[in-house]
Amino acid sequence: MLGAVFERFVEKSPISVMVRATLERVLSADRLDLWYERTAEKQYTRDLLFSTVYDLMSQVVFCVQPSVRAAYLAQEADVGTSIVSVYNKLNGLETRTSAELVRYSAREFAPLIAQMDGACPLARRLPGQNCRRQLSGSQRASAPSPARGPRAGLAREVACRL
Repeated sequence: MLGAVFERFVEKSPISVMVRATLERVLSADRLDLWYERTAEKQYTRDLLFSTVYDLMSQVVFCVQPSVRAAYLAQEADVGTSIVSVYNKLNGLETRTSAELVRYSAREFAPLIAQMDGACPLARRLPGQNCRRQLSGSQRASAPSPARGPRAGLAREVACRL
C-alpha cells in the first residue's frame, strides 16, 4: 500500500518507523490544537494555532533551527502571522498548559512503552531541569521538577514553583 521504499524502512528499521508513526499520531497538529482548546484557560486561538507554535519550538529544541526567529523565518509563509504574534503566544503560555502537555504525552505514550517492554531505568535528572524561565521582571518560575512513572522513566508531572 505504501510502496517499496516504505517496506524497506519497515524491514531494515521497524522501531524507527513505529516511533515516527506514534509521534505523528500523538503529536499531530489536529490533536494538539484540540488538546490546547480543552486545556488553555486564559489564552485563545485566533490566527496562530498552538500546533504551529509547538512546531516552531520543536525545531529549536531538536536543533533543527538555532532560534524561534530562525524557525519562523524558515516557514514564515506557512505560519500566517507575525513574529510578534508568535512571541506573544509563547510568552503567554500558561504554566498549567505546559504541565498538562507533559501529562497528555505521558498518558498517550506510557501504554505504548509498556506494550513494547521499553521501560528504562529512571534518570536522576532530566536535561533542562535546572533551567529557569523568566515570567516578568525579576519574577521567575522553576523549571520542571518531574514526577516520573514507575519503571518507564517517563515524566508524568511538572511541578512549577513561583
